[in-house]
Amino acid sequence: MQTFKLFQILTHFDKLEQNRIRKFISSPYFNKDKVVLALFELMAEEINDPTNKNWTKEKIWDTLVPELPYDDARLRKYQSDLLKLVEQYLIQQEFEADTFTGKAYLLRAIRKKKLKKLHNSTLKTVKEIPDKVLHRDGNYYLGQYLVESSYDQLISDFEETKTEKTNLEVISNMLDNFYIGEKLKIFCEVLSRKRLTQHEYGINLIDELLKIASRDEYQGVPLIAIYSQIVKLYTEPHKLEHYYIYKRLLNDASNIFPNAEEKGLYVIAQNYCVSQINQGNSEFLNELFNVYKNFIDKDFFKTEGSLDSSTFRNIVVVGLRNREYEWTEKFINDYYKTLPSEIRENTYSFNLSQLYFYQKKYANVIKILQEVEYNDYITNLNAKTTLIMTYYEVDEIDPLYNLLESFRVYLNRNKEIPSARKTNFKNLIKFTKKLISLPPTDTKILKTLKTEVESTKNISSRDWLLEKIAELE
Repeated sequence: MQTFKLFQILTHFDKLEQNRIRKFISSPYFNKDKVVLALFELMAEEINDPTNKNWTKEKIWDTLVPELPYDDARLRKYQSDLLKLVEQYLIQQEFEADTFTGKAYLLRAIRKKKLKKLHNSTLKTVKEIPDKVLHRDGNYYLGQYLVESSYDQLISDFEETKTEKTNLEVISNMLDNFYIGEKLKIFCEVLSRKRLTQHEYGINLIDELLKIASRDEYQGVPLIAIYSQIVKLYTEPHKLEHYYIYKRLLNDASNIFPNAEEKGLYVIAQNYCVSQINQGNSEFLNELFNVYKNFIDKDFFKTEGSLDSSTFRNIVVVGLRNREYEWTEKFINDYYKTLPSEIRENTYSFNLSQLYFYQKKYANVIKILQEVEYNDYITNLNAKTTLIMTYYEVDEIDPLYNLLESFRVYLNRNKEIPSARKTNFKNLIKFTKKLISLPPTDTKILKTLKTEVESTKNISSRDWLLEKIAELE
């Protein structure tokens, strides 16, 4: 049974949603076949409490309709009917969640059936919708357009006088906002993908729409203002003022977009900050930290259910580099439980060691990193690097020599580590050995070492090496 497409689809629904689907299928309006309901119950039971039964098609058939001989075509029909009902359920859920679309269809139905008794009360309800809808994304303007169009047609049919001003301007404005905003959104996606692929996209009217979007009346629409600003971020990344305008727009538009879309907007800000940091613009380290704080404050991570280790570590690194030690410690303790269980403890201990290193609690760093051997090579490399720096800071030269040698052996033996990355860490080992072997008063050798480090392209923790050299100058 577990190999069936239908079974695999149903595993995506928790018990609460299973109960909703059950009620939907049980309704005679949607389904009158009791065997289809029984098939759903059989699969739901197996999902919630798996058994060791070998659920062949024949055994499923005997459970559902034991009085009849096995009919493969009929069994496939039952599965197909159940799948269609699940699809209908999903459609119904989305339809009910869309306030505008439902009301637009209601207005159409009132008009078709000439239900004048529903006319006034429904129009009043419709006019209250915009104030009750939180988000102002593209779906909002499309929904407003659909509702206002249906409203206008209803007024035209039921009102006896045709002299009053109608809502045609509103209809036009809602359509403009939707079209311009969504078109800019598509163009932003094109610009984003062009950085990863050579494929050329032809987006009609985009130059004209960008000019229109720059007008004051459209810059007052968050959907249009934000996506037109993203275009500037992509096309003119060297103009830093574009980012600061984008940052202000994001802050002003807080909670205007659905959670997933708002998170995507902050990811764009995050990527821009990272690109600036990679170009040596250190002021964006604090900007990136603020972006991550927004991720935390808005619960973007917790709503996903889990957090990957690389994102977790990136946030910790940025927090530490900004010397936000208290905030970073709280993040580690609050969010490590959202990591996948198989990497949770190791990721927690490693990032805690990073916090202690920045706080100069070197004894704590050594205690953690001596006790744990990390399974993934990336964390292992970073842990050994931290331990190298820690031993140096506390002047534990013998343990440091031993670690450098065991690290060298580890790099040579591990075939999983890319050769370029091996080179980075082998250079770290080489220059660290030179650093701890320097004669105390030989400034000439020290200067030569500094020049050599500066001229070598691939070194892990280059900044740390240069910092330690500078302390000896």
